[in-house]
Amino acid sequence: MTLAPEGRKLLRVEQRNKAVPVERKPEWIKAKVQMGPEFVGLKNLVKKEGLHTVCEEAGCPNIFECWEDKEATFLIGGSECTRRCDFCQIDTGKPSPVDMFEPTKVARSVQSMALRYATVTGVARDDLEDEGVWLYAETVRKIHELNPGTGVELLIPDFSGKPEHITAICDSAPEVFAHNVETVPRIFKRIRPAFRYDRSLDVITQGRNLGMVTKSNLILGMGETRAEISEALTDLHAAGCDLITITQYLRPSERHLPVDRWVKPQEFVDLQHEAEEIGFLGVMSGPLVRSSYRAGRLWATAMRKKGRDIPAHLAHIAEGIQDSGTTRQEASTLLAHHA
Repeated sequence: MTLAPEGRKLLRVEQRNKAVPVERKPEWIKAKVQMGPEFVGLKNLVKKEGLHTVCEEAGCPNIFECWEDKEATFLIGGSECTRRCDFCQIDTGKPSPVDMFEPTKVARSVQSMALRYATVTGVARDDLEDEGVWLYAETVRKIHELNPGTGVELLIPDFSGKPEHITAICDSAPEVFAHNVETVPRIFKRIRPAFRYDRSLDVITQGRNLGMVTKSNLILGMGETRAEISEALTDLHAAGCDLITITQYLRPSERHLPVDRWVKPQEFVDLQHEAEEIGFLGVMSGPLVRSSYRAGRLWATAMRKKGRDIPAHLAHIAEGIQDSGTTRQEASTLLAHHA
């Protein structure tokens, strides 16, 4: 009997996936290592104090750039999720009891790292009466309490789309309210069986209606067509999504969904232009872009385009940012380097 790393029997879908060898990545999917002084300082601090970030523990290729910009991502709610998405490396199972001190621990990590912007995400907790809403909201509150100069982006599961849950999240006042749709309607149920496409769109709409800067993500290479990507972008914008990130699917292991195709940088550039024409206020598009990539930059861009004042205590996040600028992982930058 074949077992998953966590000791359980492989699911049928995992057995099917395992029959397909892990794909070789194309040459354009490479992250250039550039260790600046801020990165080196944070790296040493994290090691010394035993801090935990998604950036480091997931081996994110963008850690050098984001940490240099004093941005980092944290995972809350435990290491096991009550749902299983075929692209996600987080284990599925019965989660541990909620650590009531986790919000404070995360806030203190943000404080120790002196972050300008923190993204907080987490696992689905369908085992809890409130589905984890308190934990997510309290983490935002604690970060703001201990770090008034830090922006917070909250990337949530759908919380079953319940208005009282979404309201509680928005009441915690994150700078960005994010919920990732990830893929297109035709293949959504197969890849994200515990989620619903229409419900995910409604979650974004609820956040927009409550005054939030809203954000979502699309992962390419999981079986979608080019036309379906355009349709999903249109759906997201119509639902009230302000910011969008577009990225390439990278298979975490042989147990996960095989890669359907490697999307070339030019297509990511085309999609960025299309998303901007549709009306998104900020777009990051590239093979190694991730949903939290340069998140503070996108928030500041959205605030300006919405005509909202950036609070004085967060003005430093927007300093030096130009709408015309590019970042290392944007596809336009990759094309320029390979020209």
